[in-house]
Amino acid sequence: MSMLYLTEQHVRDLLPMTDCIDLMQTAFERLASGEALNQPRRRLILPTGSLLHYMAASDGQYYGAKVYATNPRHAAHFLFLLFRAADAQPMAILEANHLGQIRTGAASGLATRSMARPNAATLAIIGSGFQARTQLEAMLAVRKISETRVWSRDLSKRAAFAADTTARFGVPVRAVETAEQAVRGADIVVTATFAREPVLASEWVEPGAHVNAMGSNQANRREVPSELVRRADWIAVDSIEQARLESGDLLMALDDRDWSNPRIVELKDVVSRRVQARTAPEQVTLFKSNGLAVEDVIAAAFVYERARAAGIGSPVAHS
Repeated sequence: MSMLYLTEQHVRDLLPMTDCIDLMQTAFERLASGEALNQPRRRLILPTGSLLHYMAASDGQYYGAKVYATNPRHAAHFLFLLFRAADAQPMAILEANHLGQIRTGAASGLATRSMARPNAATLAIIGSGFQARTQLEAMLAVRKISETRVWSRDLSKRAAFAADTTARFGVPVRAVETAEQAVRGADIVVTATFAREPVLASEWVEPGAHVNAMGSNQANRREVPSELVRRADWIAVDSIEQARLESGDLLMALDDRDWSNPRIVELKDVVSRRVQARTAPEQVTLFKSNGLAVEDVIAAAFVYERARAAGIGSPVAHS
């Protein structure tokens, strides 16, 4: 059996957001049961400023690694290598930029489905870039959103985001003039930025709100302030092991003793109902997303299986 090479377009065509949210549910259930295994991201830093990032996992049926190269002055390049767990057979190479975008949105969608109030209807998005679009799509998939407000530093980009997503999703998305205008009164807040310092203030976040912070996965960067981290009644992370390596939002707000506080939980325990990460309507909940390789594995396997069934993708010879 030859490997398949699957492009970004294949991923976009074969990985709908609603399916991907359900895949994330399965991935975290498998982590909870011990069927899935995950290794945190590692980085190789070069004198040129280029970085190689790599992360590996198994969902039980497949395993593999995402490898991506970045340089602050050049475009990033993402690949995922998929293998069959039973016999180590290489199955596919996937271009993985959109794979990461979709599964990151889906993980936030899963956390929101599990943690936000059932009647949450107002959404604030801070950021208007590549990741913000699938964050919006995921929120629309799990809650009946009646109003979305978006703010980012670039007026033209946030206006274009609002116009484009209103047309694409058929729901009103409004660009506002300040981050505070976006966040105040919102039931769900999403931060999807490259910021080094917080992009919102704790006092803007209403009692009962749920916050998804997904823009930073480096120990020296954060999007949410220490005050909000300390205020949150429940904090879910996709992995405590990985969060303690790269969740700047939490690392800059917590000391070593805080990590044993029962209000800090892993998403797998929320999804498997070992923990109820909202016990009252007025509680503030926070999902700090870093992204796990197991999310990429299960999403890549889904794309591969659909491509194989449809007879699409380019064969790759291997010995």
